[in-house]
Amino acid sequence: MSLRVSNIRLNIDTPESELPARVGRLLDVPVADLGNVRILRKSLDARDKGSLAYVYVTEVPLPSLPAKLDKLMDRARRRNIPVEPFQEEPFIVPDPGQVPLPNRPVVVGSGPAGLLAGYVLAEMGYKPLVLERGRAVRDRIRDVKSFDDGGPFDPESNYLFGEGGAGTFSDGKLTYRGSGADVRRVLEIFAKNNGKPSILYEQRPHLGSNRLPAVVKKLRTSIEAMGGEVRYGCKVDDLDIADGQVRGVVTSSGHIPAEVVLMGPGHSARDTFSMLLERGVMLERKAFQFGVRIEQPQEVANRVKYGDTRLEDKIGPADYTLVVHGSRALFTFCMCAGGYIMPSVSRDGEYCTNGMSLANHDSPFANSGLVVTIEPEEFGGDDPLAGVRLQEKYERAAYGVGRGEYVAPMQRATDFMAGRATAALPAHTHPRGAVSARMEEVVPPFVAEALRTGLPLMDKKWGGRFLPESTLAGPESRGSSPVRITRDPATRQSLTVRGIYPIGEGAGYAGGIVSAGLDGLRSALAIVARYRQTG
Repeated sequence: MSLRVSNIRLNIDTPESELPARVGRLLDVPVADLGNVRILRKSLDARDKGSLAYVYVTEVPLPSLPAKLDKLMDRARRRNIPVEPFQEEPFIVPDPGQVPLPNRPVVVGSGPAGLLAGYVLAEMGYKPLVLERGRAVRDRIRDVKSFDDGGPFDPESNYLFGEGGAGTFSDGKLTYRGSGADVRRVLEIFAKNNGKPSILYEQRPHLGSNRLPAVVKKLRTSIEAMGGEVRYGCKVDDLDIADGQVRGVVTSSGHIPAEVVLMGPGHSARDTFSMLLERGVMLERKAFQFGVRIEQPQEVANRVKYGDTRLEDKIGPADYTLVVHGSRALFTFCMCAGGYIMPSVSRDGEYCTNGMSLANHDSPFANSGLVVTIEPEEFGGDDPLAGVRLQEKYERAAYGVGRGEYVAPMQRATDFMAGRATAALPAHTHPRGAVSARMEEVVPPFVAEALRTGLPLMDKKWGGRFLPESTLAGPESRGSSPVRITRDPATRQSLTVRGIYPIGEGAGYAGGIVSAGLDGLRSALAIVARYRQTG
């Protein structure tokens, strides 16, 4: 039997190794009688900036005191110590089903959804084949660095395509609003595969773009060690379908037979979306985010959040979340404290931005997406790819503004509000440089109006400090997928082609690294429950 003990406070300067002793004192139990005290949740209480504290929720096994638990809990509650019996919800893997599976499952895409699906299937003995159109993460890092340094754009190895998917070069946030055994299992898999153990309990876990490649590589080698296979430079060009059932995939390396295909193409695989539509796989429009990225000195964000106390020296640079309602809801998204703006490009002749930060948040700038949600009825027409067409229109416009150099169109926020061009751009973090441009050139009119009416409201929330030193870069058009590959909620298969399992953010069922991994895991479990292992 274990207890769940909540609201345990440690000053931020107190070593975490003191936690068992603090628990023992709260429960009036010798530390020797406690089992391994496990952190379930850790958060920062910064309400009193002069007395910062981490607040813990812990699991406390009491192996030598099982008969005294009721008395111990009564005594703790009389002292207003939150305590209750605790038994963690188990992660349940279904027994393998009985439907024959002549060929091994094929996973298309090695983003978080594809890697977690492949990992679970390999763990269960299904020997999956993971296909990735881009390169291995080690080679991809070199390609991205070359591009950042002004080199040529590679359409198959870039910030969006390659091992690990778009999330590999992102902020590395592992936040997720839900909970439960399957969420915990996703985080456990990340932690086991070169992720830090604290992601299991931190309130806002973050790995950083420099640590994510090691996690991605380890997930792949784990899949291979458990009998799976990963192929790079293998793009799925077509599907082999007969009588509404997938029979295989046609790739750049030839035909691969498969009765089960997990489609995790990522939100930028527009050619794949077109192919699926042509082959009768049902797609539909979905709401997605569109806007710009805003960048300001990190020092400004620190002083707004921390005041005159230099808390950044103890707890790291300040982040922020803002939501306002002008002409429509405008909100910050994927805020990167101590971060960088990056050229999130997946196709020649188009340009858009994104943000990332490293594990130590070492940039002197903060940046955040600044977006609105566009509903499907705003796209126009019945084309399932209408949202993609909208993205393409403004990304081509941004590329044109940069005259083909993949530089970031930028404008001072105060110039945008005044309706004037920026004569001299300030310092910024975009690696390939910037060009002065009006944001109206690179975002739809209703997005520009949302910025014009919403930015003053955000500035007011910051006491007039949000806009004066900020720069806008755009467009920020890849925050989420504008397409959903429809699926049956019970079987998790395509509504029109049996054996196709849409997964992840690109398929329209996730919005971040953890949620994408969770979606891949759940579809893998559905496959386990239906099919026997291949021979």
